[in-house]
Amino acid sequence: MPYDEIFSGGPPRDGIPPIYSPKFESISQAGDGLKGVEPVVSFNLGGDARAYPLQILIWHEIVNDVVAGQPVMITFCPLCNTAIAFERTLEGKVYDFGTSGLLRFSDLVMRDHQTESLWQQATGEAIVGDLTGKRLTFIPATVVSWTDFKAAFPQGKVFSKDTGFSRSYGRNPYSGYDNSERPFLFSGEVDERLGGLERVVPVTAGEADVAYPFSVISRLMVVHDRVGDREVVVFH
Repeated sequence: MPYDEIFSGGPPRDGIPPIYSPKFESISQAGDGLKGVEPVVSFNLGGDARAYPLQILIWHEIVNDVVAGQPVMITFCPLCNTAIAFERTLEGKVYDFGTSGLLRFSDLVMRDHQTESLWQQATGEAIVGDLTGKRLTFIPATVVSWTDFKAAFPQGKVFSKDTGFSRSYGRNPYSGYDNSERPFLFSGEVDERLGGLERVVPVTAGEADVAYPFSVISRLMVVHDRVGDREVVVFH
């Protein structure tokens, strides 16, 4: 890949501190610390359901966790609103991930501690280093309201604000960014069919990639479609 596609986002490596030993609370312990409509990443593996509030993830971006005995990683890039979960095991080896301080296409570039390879968060692919071309396995995760998570998983766990770092959880450090016309540190060609920061649901099947804009699916609520050779339905 062309190295001129990579930019420094400002902070140094782990300047946006990832979490390596997350703590969790019960829903009752979380109490009123979260508003009902507040977004959380809902992640359920082997019956172990966990909520990762975006008010915490927006300050840390990467949480290295073990859920149902499986090493996983919950990631969030506030510049492109991507909340993605991955397996941290690749070809039998467990990797630990941190932030690189770099961006590519205005998306978080992660790094693993074992080889210092760089990874594109949006695709889970290593783009620089010994593991270039390798891909992490995606695990289903979704962003839902705190109220919906509690209703679906009353015995679920909640990622705690007790992270060991002093951050203004609940305050958006990117206030106003969603109203920008162009993504931060993006140098690629702009496709003007949608606004640069329009939120979309991306669906990939084989070699086919389709984006469903929130501005459209929020009106239609349910969209039936074919992506590649797969029948899909998108809900809003």
